[in-house]
Amino acid sequence: MGETITRAQLAESIYQEVGLSRNESSDLLELVLNEVTQALLKGETVKISSFGSFSVRQKGQRIGRNPKTGEEVPILPRKVLVFRPSQLLKARIRQGFASRSSTPAAPST
Repeated sequence: MGETITRAQLAESIYQEVGLSRNESSDLLELVLNEVTQALLKGETVKISSFGSFSVRQKGQRIGRNPKTGEEVPILPRKVLVFRPSQLLKARIRQGFASRSSTPAAPST
C-alpha cells in the first residue's frame, strides 16, 4: 500500500507547479476544497473533468446484523458521499498498475 497524500503535500505541489507563494498555494487549495464541500452540502454534484464526480446519495433504512451476536439491528437512513471515477482516470490507473507489474524487479545483491 502506498503512502497518504496530505493537504500540506498538495499545497506544496501547487507551489512548485504553479509558482504561487506557499501561503497562496495553501489558500488556493483550501478555497477549492471549501467550494467542493459547499456544493456537496447543497446537494449538488461536483464533476471534475478527466477525474470523476462527487455526489451525496440518500441510503434508505435496512436491517443489518451485529457480527458478534448475530442479532438483527436496524441501520437508519443516512446520506453518504459517493465518488465515481471518470473513464479516463480508470484507464490511467489501470495503465499505471500494468506498467508497474511489467517492470522487472531489480536483482537483489
